[in-house]
Amino acid sequence: MGSGAETARDTAEALVAAGEKIGVVTVRLFRPFSIADMVAVLPKTVQSIAVLDRTKEPGAVGEPLYQDVLAALAEANAAGAWEGPLPIVVGGRYGLGSKEFTPAMVKAVFDNLNDEKPKPHFTVGIVDDVTHLSLPVDESFDLDSAQKDVVKAVFFGLGADGTVGANKNSIKIIGEDTDNFAQGYFVYDSKKSGSFTISHLRFGPKPIRAPYLIKRASFVACHQYDFLDKFDILDLAEPGATFLLNAPYAPEELWPHLSQEVQTEIVAKQLKV
Repeated sequence: MGSGAETARDTAEALVAAGEKIGVVTVRLFRPFSIADMVAVLPKTVQSIAVLDRTKEPGAVGEPLYQDVLAALAEANAAGAWEGPLPIVVGGRYGLGSKEFTPAMVKAVFDNLNDEKPKPHFTVGIVDDVTHLSLPVDESFDLDSAQKDVVKAVFFGLGADGTVGANKNSIKIIGEDTDNFAQGYFVYDSKKSGSFTISHLRFGPKPIRAPYLIKRASFVACHQYDFLDKFDILDLAEPGATFLLNAPYAPEELWPHLSQEVQTEIVAKQLKV
């Protein structure tokens, strides 16, 4: 349900294009739960279903949506509305503790369904070392690299230096005064002034269905030179990306002042500085 369904849908479309036989059902009305509509939308060839809840109900057999789907299938089967064997249904939790729900996590859920014995109850996005219900997530999987028509820009700044405010204005101008669709996410803590801020901007000719932070950016800006020694600023830069650095040196004097790690990453990714 909710924004997580957009992430799941985009990921499923990418995996289907790669040959996977999967799909996503979005629940738009939770209560009253429509058994007839759910049964109608499920293909009769479905073999297994993962139901994702963004909640944790200790002591319950499963989370609310998971239990409703199980009950709906059982009732449909008893009433003769479902033909053939019932699919395997497993339940999972995602997004707990305000964790991001990313395409890599969606893929982990589908990978679990492909197992000979999928985990009947699991958590994705949090490493649960107590009950060992966590799914392994391949963080290298992302959709940003495949979306060539979308500009993805990440700006690193210091709270109150104007970075966040300027980017909010920029993405508003792009969204209102051009034909592009635009999105902006801004990461900072409650003590914004003097702390680390990250601005994630996406814009392109098609609607943007990506309610998660950028993993691979075509443009990376660092507005505080000292951040290079404290954070891996270039980790998000994709090969061939543009790197904008606010530095206390002239362009022709900058290179010797960069650390060996930063120089190596710039060369390896062939960044435009």
